[in-house]
Amino acid sequence: MNQIKLALLLTGMTLILVFMGQAMGGQGGMMIALLFACGMNFFSYWYSDKIILKMHGAREITRQEDPAFHAMVERLAQRAQMPMPKLYIMETESPNAFATGRNPQNAAVAATRGILRMLSDEELEGVMAHELAHVLNRDTLVSTIVASIAGAISMLASMLQWSAIFGAGRSDGEEGSSPIASIVLAIVAPIAAMLVQMAVSRSREYMADETGARICGKPLALAGALQKLQQGVQIAPMQQAQTATAHLFIVNPLSGQKMAGLFSTHPPMEERIKRLRALAANS
Repeated sequence: MNQIKLALLLTGMTLILVFMGQAMGGQGGMMIALLFACGMNFFSYWYSDKIILKMHGAREITRQEDPAFHAMVERLAQRAQMPMPKLYIMETESPNAFATGRNPQNAAVAATRGILRMLSDEELEGVMAHELAHVLNRDTLVSTIVASIAGAISMLASMLQWSAIFGAGRSDGEEGSSPIASIVLAIVAPIAAMLVQMAVSRSREYMADETGARICGKPLALAGALQKLQQGVQIAPMQQAQTATAHLFIVNPLSGQKMAGLFSTHPPMEERIKRLRALAANS
C-alpha cells in the first residue's frame, strides 16, 4: 500500500510539472516539461549521491581511520542483509547523519563529527541502522527524485509568473491560458509540490525509524538518539545545510532557524519517539 501511495504522489508531481509546461507553451511546452522531468530523474538516478556528498563537504573515512565505526556499520549491514555502504564524515559539530545512493549496491552513509562525539555507541548504532533502512527501502533515490521535481516546479512557477505578467511567448491570436490562470497556477503548483514532498519525506522517516529499530534491535536507543539530536541541532544548526537537501538528514539540520518547523519535511519528533517506544513495548 505504501508503494502504491508513493507511486501516486510521484505521478502527481510529474503531472504538475507537465501542466505547467502546457501553460507556458501549449502542447510543445508540455512535451518539453515531460522530457525535462525524465532527464532530471535520469540525472538524479546516476549522479545525485556524488553531488550531495560534495555539497556537504563529506569525505570518505577509511577502516584504518575509524575501525570501530566501520565495524559497527558492517555488523548492521550484515543484519539487514545488504552490502556494506561507503562511509563518509562531515567536519561539523552539528550532530546529524544522512544516507544517499541509488540502491544498496551503490550507497553511502555520512555522519557528522558532532554526532560521533555526542551519542553513545548504542544510540549511534540506532542512527546508522535508520540510515541503512533508508537505503534498504530505496528512500534515498525516491527523496532525491522528489526534491528534483519540486525544485523544477518552483523554477517553472517563477518563469510562468513573469511570462504571464508580461505576456511573453504569446501572440494576440495564439490560444493559451489566461494571465490570471497562469499566475494562480504559478502560486498553487509550488505549494502542492511542497506538500507532496513533505508527505513523501515524513512517511519514509516513520518507516526508516521502524525498520532501523528492527535492524539494530534497540528501539529505545534510537529514540534516545533522536531526542539528543533534536536538542543538538537547535543549539548548533548546520551552517552549510540547504533547504533542498534538508529532507535527507535524520533530523532537520535547519531546526535552529525560526521558520524551519513550519515547512519541515520531517515528522514531529515527539511522534517519532512515541512510535519507537511503543515498538519497544510490543517487542
